[in-house]
Amino acid sequence: MRSLGGIRSYAKHLRIDGVKDTIAIASGKGGVGKSTSAVNLAVALARKCQLKVGLLDADVYGPSIPTMMNINTKPEVTHDKKMIPIENYGIKCMSIGFLVDKDAPIVWRGPMVSNALEKMTRGVDWGNLDILVMDMPPGTGDVQIAMSQNLQLSGALIVSTPQDVALMDARRGVKMFNKVDVPILGIVENMSCFKCPHCGEPSYIFGKGGAHGTASEMGLDFLGEIPLEVEVREACDQGHPIVLAAPDSVVSRAYGEVAEKVARKLKEQRFQPEIII
Repeated sequence: MRSLGGIRSYAKHLRIDGVKDTIAIASGKGGVGKSTSAVNLAVALARKCQLKVGLLDADVYGPSIPTMMNINTKPEVTHDKKMIPIENYGIKCMSIGFLVDKDAPIVWRGPMVSNALEKMTRGVDWGNLDILVMDMPPGTGDVQIAMSQNLQLSGALIVSTPQDVALMDARRGVKMFNKVDVPILGIVENMSCFKCPHCGEPSYIFGKGGAHGTASEMGLDFLGEIPLEVEVREACDQGHPIVLAAPDSVVSRAYGEVAEKVARKLKEQRFQPEIII
């Protein structure tokens, strides 16, 4: 894990009030299950690790948190004009999807997106949180860089499938966070395999072990494998995260293990001496 070095002394001024740790859930490309992982990780951190958790949908162009967390209302505003996050399943949530029509296209340029994200971070009364889980937009563009530079991020978790194309983009994501001195918490391999519901035979649809190999190659922690299951998609569509809908499933246990590793790494990081250069 890279030291935050000189960046952290500046980033202290950019911390979100009341939030101990902010982590980015990121991917180099879309379609790898980043948002699904962000939602289930947030719930697992709250339920399994007994932490106060918030969930920020920073995927402005494709907000999916309202659907996945079954939220259909708009946030209220405090007397000092801060939005109050909407809570469900014990998670405080904020998304641009709460503020626009469900089917309305979001055709904003960079400055408008940055302004919206600013309001959804510091313009929200998050209260006291142990962890704010931030579902980042896919890719490594201006928005991702701006968010990484303008917020004090405790770390980034990279989600990828075992597929070579996804892993190539995941490496780009790691290198982007390295450039802005955000520590990488580790890599999660989503859709690692599919087990036949009749015979139990595993099928490695997107390849086998690719994310584990990439983590080893880049000197990063491999946080776990999340298998591909129909129930995960069904739970997401119904707005009931799989870790709640089927807490004893293989997928739920896998998310629980990832949550424990993330919580442990953040705790260890908090007690590490800070190096300022």
